[in-house]
Amino acid sequence: MKISIAIFSALFLTYHCSFSQEKKPNIIFILADDLGYIDLGCYGNPFNETPNLDALAKSGIRFTQAYAASTVCSPSRASIMIGKHPARLKITNFLVGERLDSASRILPAKWQKYLPNSEITMAERLKTLGYQTGMVGKWHLGSGDSLSPWNQGFDYTRMIGKNGLDYYNYSIFEDSYKQEFIDNGEKYLTDKLSDYALNFIDNKKVDKPFFLYLCYSAPHVFTVPKAEKLKKYFLKYEKFKGKYNPDYATMIESMDDGIGRIMQTLKEKNATENTIIIFASDNGGVGLPELGPIPTNSEPLRKWKGHVYEGGIRIPTIISWKGRIESNQICNQYFINTDYTPTILDLLGQKYESIPDALSIVPLLFNPKIPFDRGPIFWHYPHFSNQMGRPAGAVRKGDWKLVENYETHEFELYNLKNDISENTNLFKSYTEKGVELVTLLKNWQKSIDANMPIPKL
Repeated sequence: MKISIAIFSALFLTYHCSFSQEKKPNIIFILADDLGYIDLGCYGNPFNETPNLDALAKSGIRFTQAYAASTVCSPSRASIMIGKHPARLKITNFLVGERLDSASRILPAKWQKYLPNSEITMAERLKTLGYQTGMVGKWHLGSGDSLSPWNQGFDYTRMIGKNGLDYYNYSIFEDSYKQEFIDNGEKYLTDKLSDYALNFIDNKKVDKPFFLYLCYSAPHVFTVPKAEKLKKYFLKYEKFKGKYNPDYATMIESMDDGIGRIMQTLKEKNATENTIIIFASDNGGVGLPELGPIPTNSEPLRKWKGHVYEGGIRIPTIISWKGRIESNQICNQYFINTDYTPTILDLLGQKYESIPDALSIVPLLFNPKIPFDRGPIFWHYPHFSNQMGRPAGAVRKGDWKLVENYETHEFELYNLKNDISENTNLFKSYTEKGVELVTLLKNWQKSIDANMPIPKL
């Protein structure tokens, strides 16, 4: 084991020395919205057709234990942008989340409803390194002018505006609130976002690297399909006994089509080997009827979006860098999406300040089987979700995961290696491990001054 680590260290040092003399790579970060853990073909889905994402997975690393820092979108997106746990900033719910439960003994915690402009985003960090920066799609981190992406480090912004859930009746703000594209029912939203992404790539300055943050709204509800894609899914619907949603499948395929166009463009520009591509979801999929039929399920994972169980936080994640990262790899070690900031800076050979909620996973990119201790990762959701999730927190350390119910103050303990479905609560059987993780979770909550639910008087 010591020999393998030594060899890796030597290779990594050689990589950094050679990289410092080369052109900086382009970076494309593609974020799906509410895409479930097993919704892609490369994750074992036999119904949905995702050939381009499957090819991307074969060209790099597919992660089986990647996590979102929150079970809902805005907090998770904040963690990607700044590398801090959203609970540290009190961004613990999606921006317009106001659900209450009259039968509960608690009220949801008060929370921050935007990403402060004072925080340093990934785009701002990369601009200082000479990057052209583009943001396309769903922002959902604040709508005030100073909070919008054009004032958070992005040179090129195409942000979803009005009717963001309607794929044929929406608007896009172009670099400001003064310029707005309004769809009249002609252009499918997913295709329009792909068009904008390609426009950014095509018009970038050739002598500068670029960072594209492409945030599809798909496959978030409403489940609005492109009609011409439905037939093949209807034809195989009965084969799978109605388990899969054809409308949802077409939405994922449309996103996959756009990613295929981007990959083809990079190939035509001879830019594939100088581009890091990251694909992930912002949280788990929706596994109950919400604004229509059930979109998906995450079996064997428990629950879905809005819950701190695995179905709400474990997400599909792919990282590819042709010629640098070996192809056709699978990583079974865990990390959380706060880790992208130090990882990207590490890949660029840049020094950075210590980030308390994040750790570079670069060692895993070059050897996904190397011993890697990510340490504990945490979740904090002191709210009632639209998907029937309850106020809760959680911590994972190694194979063990603890869940705290904020209403009852009861704890659940699971060994994820043996029980990925979180069926068997081991808290009473493994008291010592349970107490260890309770202490870890409580100390973390205290250290960040976590915003807790409010008891009703």
